[in-house]
Amino acid sequence: MNTETIPAPFVAYFRVSTQKQGISGLGLDAQRATVRSFAGAVPIIAEFTEIESGKKNVRPQLEAAIECARVNGARLVIAKLDRLSRNLGFIFLLRDSKVDFVCADLPDMNTLTVGFHALLAQYERETISART
Repeated sequence: MNTETIPAPFVAYFRVSTQKQGISGLGLDAQRATVRSFAGAVPIIAEFTEIESGKKNVRPQLEAAIECARVNGARLVIAKLDRLSRNLGFIFLLRDSKVDFVCADLPDMNTLTVGFHALLAQYERETISART
């Protein structure tokens, strides 16, 4: 008898900040490649793409991705945490949404380390804003 656990499928979420990035596909192609490499043989059952500033917390495609993951018993996968958001509170809302999520660039992230990485992402956003 095979007692191996079959991993839950993935629902992928991709985000770029500008229409130009969305049209060119440059940022999206890299995110897709990262997620597909990370997923390996685990199926990706749906993909959601958002073209929206990371400063905005209204994300219809992210909400759809979370709901898709919830109803399908899937895990949400994101290429990099900063593609989700650079806002600590926003990332904690996702953490508290009761949907498992993983970042391909931080696969060992857990409820403790997500806060640390989210805080660093927010600090990076603040320093980028100050520079520009």
